[in-house]
Amino acid sequence: MEYRSSNILGKPEWSFNRSVFKSVGFSDDDLNRPVIGIANSWNELVPGHANLRQVAEHVRKGIYRAGGTVAEFGVIGACDGTAQGHAGMHYILPSRDLIANDIEVMVEAHRLDGIVLLGSCDKIVPGMLMAAARLKIPAIFLPGGPMLGGVKFDGRKADLTTMSEALGMLKSEKIDETAYGQLEELCGPTCGSCAFYGTANTMCCMAEALGMSLPGAALVPAVYADRLRLGEDTGKAIVALVNNQTSADKIITYQSLENAIRVLMATGGSTNAVLHLSAVAAELDITAETMMDAYDNLSQSTPQIAKVNPASQYDMEDFHRAGGIPKVMQEIDSLLNKACITVTGKTVEQNLQDYKFKYPHDHNVISTLDNPFSKQKGLAILRGNLAPDTAVTKPAAIAPEMHVFTGCARVFDCEETAEEAILNGSIKEGDVVVIRYEGPKGGPGMREMYKAMKYLYGMGLAKKTALITDGRFSGTNNGCFVGHISPEAAEGGPLAAVQDGDRITIDIPQGLLQLHLSDQEISARLEKWQRPEPKFTRGYLGIYSKLASSAAKGAVVKV
Repeated sequence: MEYRSSNILGKPEWSFNRSVFKSVGFSDDDLNRPVIGIANSWNELVPGHANLRQVAEHVRKGIYRAGGTVAEFGVIGACDGTAQGHAGMHYILPSRDLIANDIEVMVEAHRLDGIVLLGSCDKIVPGMLMAAARLKIPAIFLPGGPMLGGVKFDGRKADLTTMSEALGMLKSEKIDETAYGQLEELCGPTCGSCAFYGTANTMCCMAEALGMSLPGAALVPAVYADRLRLGEDTGKAIVALVNNQTSADKIITYQSLENAIRVLMATGGSTNAVLHLSAVAAELDITAETMMDAYDNLSQSTPQIAKVNPASQYDMEDFHRAGGIPKVMQEIDSLLNKACITVTGKTVEQNLQDYKFKYPHDHNVISTLDNPFSKQKGLAILRGNLAPDTAVTKPAAIAPEMHVFTGCARVFDCEETAEEAILNGSIKEGDVVVIRYEGPKGGPGMREMYKAMKYLYGMGLAKKTALITDGRFSGTNNGCFVGHISPEAAEGGPLAAVQDGDRITIDIPQGLLQLHLSDQEISARLEKWQRPEPKFTRGYLGIYSKLASSAAKGAVVKV
């Protein structure tokens, strides 16, 4: 058959190109087969990517066995965990668009016939999915898998974020330095994406729910042999997709995005998935308004049937053994678009019928549609005079008694000053911590207020205070929080008008984020407001701060 790569490898007109390929070891036989790229974000800095070199070897085996030729290349991948709480976090969300652009360049410059996307962490997964939707060629996403849980601490298995909670405990003298030091050694025992249901694992689950990964691929732990077998099966599957001319845009559709949103709500996934699924949808010209309406509407009829850390003591290994995403999708199948095609070449319905579970079902982790953990939405879209263009929160990670909270604002113009105030004991019961100028443009890069929430937890304030921001949160955060407030403060949104002492109400059942001031007072304050100078004027962040769209529109770079 005629492949895309044939357009630049046919004789004699393209013999120059053939000689370029041959100079790095390709043979005539190789160049007569479909050329399959492996976009591999392996590196030695990110736990979720440390095993991807080994996984890639098994993908290569599968591609060769199925009759394809492999062309592997590297993709950047930065660690959210390492970047937390300092200037490095400005770069994390903007890296998502770089990753999508990088893959686009490599695929189009070399006319690859298909692509296997290897990644695991927060911005790498959505960046790869954005590229797949944009390129409209056969593509499969394969994650490296989550890490195993650590030593038991504070009632559950530890994970890497436990260190931040423990710092608050250390500062408030709930634990000593010896226990704190031991935890550092034992909270992250293996490689893999973090052991909780944060953005990394949420987005891997979203890829599977979209039909862009093989069934069960999201949650097999990084150190399990099944992860390597998935690599080989993925290699075989991408060749079949190429031969059948099944491109990613036939798999990522509005209907499959609805499926992903259903799974997101049913599992109480990360709030960041709202940002990232909207960015993937934008590649298909699905509007932000359409996606926001979908989050809002689908959340009303999707109960939470899975409960995983940070919403419970159970981690990703437990979630996998309980049946993972296939089990969740089976339980909510009446809510799904089951005719959607997937990377197996089969429909969602056929995949769910064929899937074989290896472990007994655990109702403590995954319940049923008739007996959910909560009938309330796992994620919620809020609106009000503080968030005219929406904000996002996660009821699944918020104690029920905190679903309605009114308090007095304590205003901070960056993450660092808020964290300092929390650790020195300045935040008191009843406060609403307001962290602004951390949105896509103002941050720039929409940093996660991860440490601030962890410090509140460690200081015993998680159920006594709230935190709102135009920045984001980690999927592991709990407490009472609202993020993605749009328009952001740097764009002159109402958040810029808030002052210390103002009363703010978060009302999740009513979908409300309200500043207790009149419209006239808010307008008067904003008339006196002056746009702050950009924090970065050079390099990529200088570009991103000028071109990033609103969080309500996925924070994508728009020219």
